[in-house]
Amino acid sequence: MSNSSQKIPIIIDCDPGQDDALMLFLALNAPELDVRGVVACGGNVPLARTELNCRILVEMAGRLDVPVFAGCDGPMVEQLFTAEYLHGETGIDGIDFFEPTIKKRDQHGVDFIIETLRAADVDEITLVPTGPLTNIAMALRKAPDILPKIKQIVLMGGASFEGGNVTPSAEFNIYVDPHAADVVMRCGRPIVMFGLDVTHQVMTDPQLVADIRSLDNKVAHASAGMLDFFGQYDAAKYSAEGGPLHDPCTIAWLLEPSIFDLKPCHVAIETTSKLTRGHTAVDFWGVTENTPNVEWAFKANKQRFFALLIERLAQY
Repeated sequence: MSNSSQKIPIIIDCDPGQDDALMLFLALNAPELDVRGVVACGGNVPLARTELNCRILVEMAGRLDVPVFAGCDGPMVEQLFTAEYLHGETGIDGIDFFEPTIKKRDQHGVDFIIETLRAADVDEITLVPTGPLTNIAMALRKAPDILPKIKQIVLMGGASFEGGNVTPSAEFNIYVDPHAADVVMRCGRPIVMFGLDVTHQVMTDPQLVADIRSLDNKVAHASAGMLDFFGQYDAAKYSAEGGPLHDPCTIAWLLEPSIFDLKPCHVAIETTSKLTRGHTAVDFWGVTENTPNVEWAFKANKQRFFALLIERLAQY
């Protein structure tokens, strides 16, 4: 995969978050991927923090060549809802902080997405959003001409059979900006969606964290530290031994698609109800007869997922 023409060109859009951090570590040393840039959005913590976290993590991964941008600081319509209760005040509690030498680019993240897509070939760029979908939706709104350039949107968000993690029916990323999610679901480009139904099948446990720590490199140590912190809240919540690795599912699928089972489904977003704001109505059984707009991930091979994660972290 050394030939860059064979690499999958991607733009990552995220809100780190410990699970975003592992997603970035997985992506940034993958020879299969050509990471064109990392764009931050407000989400798990406010934008000033997620943007700094992106720069810290990209630098830890040794990828000083990857540009980092700040995108939208809050949702299209709603007020920003953040998750310090889960991720800690910094968003990536569990690592040793430092001031990164990588500087944030002056260009707005949404404009970077638009510019990169406009310069691309048709069906060339894969977008990988693992936070609220604000930046992607704003890019689509601002420049609908970029649509044909998007090969696919591989995102983490939503829930169906599993129920929500912020409200009884809504997953965090979609809940934070349901209007953005609605724009993305209706965009007409291929979407691959990793919701709680599948991310809750890849829960960490003390043995996994120990295995990662034993890899004995800087990135692995940081990953283990973050997973120790991140696992505490969800372990109590789900009566489990650790927390779900939501965001790395996106990159794991790009690297090894057969880890996951997908099903074409129609997905619609609830934007108006106070009770079910951010609910993803996943038509798993085809009862609406609406044309599927998403490849919905519903099953993960936990052993192979963690084997891939450890194999790639070992290469730092």
